Amino acid sequence: MINKAHLARTILAGATAALLAFTAACGSTSASSTSETVTEGKLTIATGEPAYSPWVLNNKPESGEGYEAAVAYAVAKELGYDQKDVVWTRSTFDSAIAPGAKDWDMNIQQFSITEQRKQAVDFSPSYYNTTQALVVKGDNKFASATSLADIKDAVIGAMSGSTSYLVAKDKIKEDIKLYNNNDDAVAALKNGQIDILVVDTPTSVNMVESKQTGDNGKVLGQINGSEDPNGQGIVLPKGSKLTDKVTKAVNKLSEDGTLKQLQEKWLSEYTNIPVLK
Repeated sequence: MINKAHLARTILAGATAALLAFTAACGSTSASSTSETVTEGKLTIATGEPAYSPWVLNNKPESGEGYEAAVAYAVAKELGYDQKDVVWTRSTFDSAIAPGAKDWDMNIQQFSITEQRKQAVDFSPSYYNTTQALVVKGDNKFASATSLADIKDAVIGAMSGSTSYLVAKDKIKEDIKLYNNNDDAVAALKNGQIDILVVDTPTSVNMVESKQTGDNGKVLGQINGSEDPNGQGIVLPKGSKLTDKVTKAVNKLSEDGTLKQLQEKWLSEYTNIPVLK
């Protein structure tokens, strides 16, 4: 004979257990969904490895020295994060703009804003609109070139997936040698595997001044018409809860003159370069 009281208690216990499990699951989901950063209370910012001057001085973004390091901390402050609450990490350029989950909240390493990239990640508004420049060794046969027509037969290199590559292909020639990163491209320039390297203008000056290209590196000039119309933006994971806040922060820094001040401090000596037409 079925004990109705025992059956009722069993059903009630089962229902209570299910309810508790459901509540716990909902509580867990709610906790994770309310966190706007990968680590509660911290803002994790990624940049390249290495990170180059004048974007980051001495490959130490945590110092806040260099234009992008300074911009990152200015944005963090607008978001309500103290400098001590900013955590720096590193990522490759390509992985940062690829689809998928990220282990950082923001990524800043001269990412040009494009519609194609927007399919995989979110962008802040532009914090800088750079141009592209040409780097050559002083003893190279193209070192005295004064126009883009003068270098049409040169072997030209650029980083894969970069705006430098797109500009070189559009403004100079179709056949551009590609490299995984600027370190590899610089090595190719030093070894004579390419005649000219295309990089953004501030980086080109730093490469020469810091002798990354050897003792006789030279900036031929900026490429005429190469200013990026969309500019460089901070990358965020697709659908990030921070995207709107970062957008407002960058817009405010632009409107109140902070970005201009930081550009004058960190970039002015790197951008007064002749233009090759």
